[in-house]
Amino acid sequence: MKTQSKRRRQPLSPDSSPNPFDILTEEIVCKILDHLHNDPFATKAFSLTCKAFYFIESRHRRILKPLRPELLPRIFHRYPFVSHLDLSMCPRVDDTTLNVISSTWKATLQSINLSRSRFFTNAGLSSLFVNCSGLVEVDLCNAMQLTDLAASAIAEAKNLERLSLARCKSITDMGIGCIAVGCRKLRSLCLKWCLRVGDLGVELIALKCKQIRSLDLSYLPITEKSLNSVLQLQHLEDLVLEGCHGIDDDGLSTLDQSCKSLKMLNLSNCQNVTHTGLSSLINGTEQLQQIILAYGSSVSPKLPKVTSDLVKCLNAYSKLQSIKLDGCTVTWSGIKAMASLHSPVKELSLSKCLGLTDDGLSFLVQSHKDLRKLDITCCRKITYTSIDIITNSCTSLTSLRMESCSLVPKEAFVLIGARCSFLEELDATDNEIDDEGLKSISRCSKLSILKLGICSNISDEGLAKVGSSCSMLKEVDLYRSVAISDAGIAAIGDGCPALEMINIAYNDKITDNSLVSLSKCRMLKALEIRGCLGVSSIGLLAIAVGCKQLTVLDIKKCFNINDNGMLPLAQFSQNLKQINLSYCSVTDVGLVALASISRLQNMTILHLAGLTPNGLAAALLACRALTKVKLHASFRPLLPQSILGYMEAHGCVFHWRDKAFQVRLTEGNGSQGMEAALWKEQQ
Repeated sequence: MKTQSKRRRQPLSPDSSPNPFDILTEEIVCKILDHLHNDPFATKAFSLTCKAFYFIESRHRRILKPLRPELLPRIFHRYPFVSHLDLSMCPRVDDTTLNVISSTWKATLQSINLSRSRFFTNAGLSSLFVNCSGLVEVDLCNAMQLTDLAASAIAEAKNLERLSLARCKSITDMGIGCIAVGCRKLRSLCLKWCLRVGDLGVELIALKCKQIRSLDLSYLPITEKSLNSVLQLQHLEDLVLEGCHGIDDDGLSTLDQSCKSLKMLNLSNCQNVTHTGLSSLINGTEQLQQIILAYGSSVSPKLPKVTSDLVKCLNAYSKLQSIKLDGCTVTWSGIKAMASLHSPVKELSLSKCLGLTDDGLSFLVQSHKDLRKLDITCCRKITYTSIDIITNSCTSLTSLRMESCSLVPKEAFVLIGARCSFLEELDATDNEIDDEGLKSISRCSKLSILKLGICSNISDEGLAKVGSSCSMLKEVDLYRSVAISDAGIAAIGDGCPALEMINIAYNDKITDNSLVSLSKCRMLKALEIRGCLGVSSIGLLAIAVGCKQLTVLDIKKCFNINDNGMLPLAQFSQNLKQINLSYCSVTDVGLVALASISRLQNMTILHLAGLTPNGLAAALLACRALTKVKLHASFRPLLPQSILGYMEAHGCVFHWRDKAFQVRLTEGNGSQGMEAALWKEQQ
């Protein structure tokens, strides 16, 4: 007690000036900071409260995600104890930057994300891995410029446990061999799309890295030769072989090893593997919990259907909980075999499965009443009968995805709400659900994701009930649900304070009043209102002021949004990362104002009638964090090549589109007269 009391009297700030917050211990202040980590503005406000808090926040922060590399010099001194560095928002990271990082945080850095960064070489990586001996996690996805020299630099990271090299297409077996020899502590390795890595590289990993738990070999040109070594890994739990076309039944039949620790196997898109090969591969596996055989028969007619022979391969695995057969053709014999599985199946994914009927699905779910997640997307032969049996048998469902089940009548949705009260996710996109169905679903008080796109039978009446009863909603999709108007959106805005994403695109009854209602949702991060002709800059002003967490905004084809909407976005929406402005009434003034948002990374700017080459050039130069810009091809010869070269050198990628602006004229009402409306489908 005496020690604690003495500690409280000790000033927290580096100077000796009196401060009322000095009565708090540093532990208490750090606990406060722990609750602010998801809100960067709250953390910033905290640090600006007083010198003491500024000092403590700088020592407390362990995770950094800078917007661009030029900010790094300013934060090196302020944050001395960073352990997790995410540079995914910095497209340009060169060797000099990596050298400074490795010297500044060599004693604390544990993980670094360079998945969207370019311009560094093996020299920079070598400095990083030699100096930062505590690194345990590195993400180098999409670093297609890296060669075997970079792989040899990675091998210096002796304590590395998690490494992702997805799409590092220039690294070969030789480079992977260096990593295998140097990084003996690897527990997770992703080599997806490393097309020059074959059996030799994979065998070396399996022989040298005995601690591997997760291994992703998707789309590698490997055969059964390396799988024998892989299956000897005593701790392997997750194995992904998606798209490995060199693996076939004949080769798998020669395997003389089994992996008893395997929990998840993904054989999606393996064209040459049937139930025979699957049986050989999982023979002896004792812990299997998840099997993924997605899009099998849709890729090649040679692939087997889901038959009894295929399912019988899984019969011996009592711990199997998740089966994903998306895109396969199911047979009655396969359904009966799945129904007879003795394992406690909790997740079943049958999306786009041809041959699935009421009889089969009903028979199946009655045998697996503990299902928590069911995906029957685009199963177009099921009807009321299936939903009746599903909701009566599987009352503990938390997720039901049934987009485009066109034969399911509106009455069936009443059963979902009445019987599945634990539901957290419902995808009823492109279905016959109506207001009565929505009223019933509103009983699901834990609902957090509700997708109702292209549902023409629902109206404000049903949506209002959802808004008043489902306060935990985080994601709502009302795309082209044309009967929805401001009243329905008002109910969502009033009753769903946790809302993070909403799509109300192409609903012509939506006006600025809807945006004013949604401005109450302080956690809103993604808003799509493309094609909503009734919204204007007035509504966007309300969103900008109220929703400061907004990161994604799509206002394409909102003709009444102009520069007056861009100015408040520039002032209040400092978290904005992605915006689509196509066909809006924004000019140079609005675009340049928008460019002041320091986090803005992705812009789509097609057919802005008020945009000039000079204005576009000014905006591009002002947007220092841009990584992707979609522009009309007509601007390409009009922009100075020096500007384009400068932007590309700093990591920005330009996508040029040559799609014509085509309109139709429709008779308007009142003072609107003739209104221009796009008739082509959105790009």
